[in-house]
Amino acid sequence: MLKDNRIRIIIGHYGSGKTEFSVNYAVKLAEEGKKVALADLDVVNLYFRSREKAEILEAMGIRVIGGAIKGSGVDLPAITGEVLTPLQDKSYEAILDVGGNPQGARTLGRYHSYFTEGEYDMFFVLNANRPETATAEQAIEYIVKIQDVARAKVTGIINNTHLLKSTTVEDVMKGYKLAKEVSKETGLPIKYNVCLETLVDKLPEEIGDNVFPIKLYMREEWML
Repeated sequence: MLKDNRIRIIIGHYGSGKTEFSVNYAVKLAEEGKKVALADLDVVNLYFRSREKAEILEAMGIRVIGGAIKGSGVDLPAITGEVLTPLQDKSYEAILDVGGNPQGARTLGRYHSYFTEGEYDMFFVLNANRPETATAEQAIEYIVKIQDVARAKVTGIINNTHLLKSTTVEDVMKGYKLAKEVSKETGLPIKYNVCLETLVDKLPEEIGDNVFPIKLYMREEWML
């Protein structure tokens, strides 16, 4: 059972897999019988956004909140006021999938009054295979920049080191090592170690019991 705070903000560098994690997180909450809302606040990346899987997620009972401007071929960086609903309505388990750079995180500024310490989590999704966050120093610098513009503090690290469908145990453990370095330097806990469902039984015991198995909802069957 997922026991994080009611409002979860998911941040991470472009290519970290934060949207895939957000979608899988929403699905797991729904499977636990929770009332779930997933808000796509990514105004940076025009591809692989959680709102693109709205039909699948809504069939699972998940409320998907996307852009304010809808229509065929319309894709403008606008955020709908509907985001306020799961922030204000405490019957919801809220997940905010945020743009993958400090500029994208600026969208959080307007909601900072809802981010009361102890009532929200902001998870930093770390992919050690991304050159921009391949070292602890780079990852920490990124965390600091995000916090400054988001007006909220990161509360945990998500090790999501992957190579999409080619991800190996070695990739996961590479990320675990880096996440431990970042955790040691910042005091932030490693909340989850993400891996494909097929890798769960192959992980060494040292990784602990916070393994988070995922499916690749954001990758079509024909994609690598």
